Amino acid sequence: MKLHILAVGNKMPSWINLAFSEYAKRLCQEITIHLSEIKPEKRNNGKNKEQILLAEYKRIKAVIPTGSRLIILDENGEHWTTKQLASTIERWLQEGKDTAFIIGGPDGLHDEIKSSAQCIWSLSKLTFPHGLVRVMLAEQLYRAQSLIENHPYHRI
Repeated sequence: MKLHILAVGNKMPSWINLAFSEYAKRLCQEITIHLSEIKPEKRNNGKNKEQILLAEYKRIKAVIPTGSRLIILDENGEHWTTKQLASTIERWLQEGKDTAFIIGGPDGLHDEIKSSAQCIWSLSKLTFPHGLVRVMLAEQLYRAQSLIENHPYHRI
């Protein structure tokens, strides 16, 4: 199963890329992560928030893998425990369908993409830098896989 992370934002600090890569390479061969960075719309060109979100939505939509289930990361989404994430990933593995996690830019995501998602998920009520969210997501995916495989990384 392929997990796609579609993230608005590019030119991340090296520590973000290093940490993301570390968790991505730890995943088993059955699960792979592919990161697609999406160029954010410039915020100093006189466009309003709706225009910015629409431009980013078009860029996101262009890279969503065909047939993937869409999971939006948003602070107002559902809260899952690690056990819930692990059982969800187990189900996804059985279904054999790829999944795309979408991380928006500083202004969030356009309502059109939110309405097309199968789920809106929140990592926390706290606000995090968008680059850090990539790392946290990769770590949680690895942790969930560890739980599925009874690996000692995840301690209950």
